[in-house]
Amino acid sequence: MLALFLSLALIAVTGPVSAAGKLDVVTTTADLKALVLAVGAGRVAVESLTSPSQDPHSAEIKPAQLARLRSAALIVRIGLDHEPWFRRLNLPAGAPVLDASRGARLLQTETPRLRVERRSHVHAFGNTHYWLDPENARPVTASIMEGLTRLSPADQASFAASRTEFLGKLDQRLTAWKAALAPYQGTKVVVIHDTWTYFADRFGLSIVAAAEPNPGVPPSSAELATLTRHMREAGVRVIIADPHSSPALVKHIAAHSGATVVTLVPSVGADPAADNYFSLFELNVSRLVAALR
Repeated sequence: MLALFLSLALIAVTGPVSAAGKLDVVTTTADLKALVLAVGAGRVAVESLTSPSQDPHSAEIKPAQLARLRSAALIVRIGLDHEPWFRRLNLPAGAPVLDASRGARLLQTETPRLRVERRSHVHAFGNTHYWLDPENARPVTASIMEGLTRLSPADQASFAASRTEFLGKLDQRLTAWKAALAPYQGTKVVVIHDTWTYFADRFGLSIVAAAEPNPGVPPSSAELATLTRHMREAGVRVIIADPHSSPALVKHIAAHSGATVVTLVPSVGADPAADNYFSLFELNVSRLVAALR
């Protein structure tokens, strides 16, 4: 009876815990999972609802995942309209949801965002790929630390120390990434999709166009002709593709513009060489430097 009483008291104070005695956290992406692990260290058990190989905008949540969601101590999501399926989960009122976009530096926040041809963009509240600016790891991990501390106040010092260690490594590596890309400040690039807005802004690249009018919607023949003509006129040197960009589309743009193609990785785990938040940027910076060189 005493053991049962203590277990119930622990749940009341710290929220649901895993069988290993860790705080159960569910994230909507692998990138958030990596950041939660960086702060929570050995005190959290984290599951991502989506695989980095999935399209996070159209994920299908399985019943087992929904059950995990309903019992989680903390749910961390990208926010904005990155997960349009999230509101359809019908989580109970008061579910412990942390919106990681709060406090992050957001770009393209006009509402609604309209392109010059007057078509609404799928993201109406700002570009959602804010984790690809490494500086945004500061406010995101601060929010995560606060959320975890509310659940387990006794671990506050541990969470703070883990975050401080993470940010120290981030500072060192960010200096190296900026130095590697410094010779290419202002370089004009074309992206296939609007994934790379934050990355380009942080490292001084100039995105002159996105090939897809909406994610997964290929441009028309007339749009392609206009795009490649403008690329030649503007001297665009590089096309940034995502792993799931249409090979035919990328090949066509490269052939008609003369630009070099580089495929960057948008999420932790989407490439074996990008298995954590730091290696995600290491891989992308090295690929981009090789293409620009």
